[in-house]
Amino acid sequence: MKFYLDEDLSPKIAEILRRGGIDALSAHEAGMCEASDQRQLDFAATEKRCLVTRNRDDFIKLTVRFFNDQRPHCGVLIIPYTLPGDQFSRIASLIKKFSSRHQKGLAPYSIAFLPIK
Repeated sequence: MKFYLDEDLSPKIAEILRRGGIDALSAHEAGMCEASDQRQLDFAATEKRCLVTRNRDDFIKLTVRFFNDQRPHCGVLIIPYTLPGDQFSRIASLIKKFSSRHQKGLAPYSIAFLPIK
């Protein structure tokens, strides 16, 4: 499973994931900071990556729009706000655990919430 981390997540998380053998790219590394949410999701789909974000509401709406427009979509993984954003190693560990349970990736247009246990 390949991940694309929205700009609301630290690029340190992508670095930790890669050290753990997970294919991860951050918006910061891709030069996509300040791009619209739609452009972020388009980029993730083009790269065949699941978009990882804390921005639940906007990406749920965009997922519905992408579905209705039949635009490519490789899933969205929502990081809950109950998980502090500065816990880079913990977030990376939970994403890695999630990835091991979804080795083939998410179904198109899927929205998953990262389990924090």
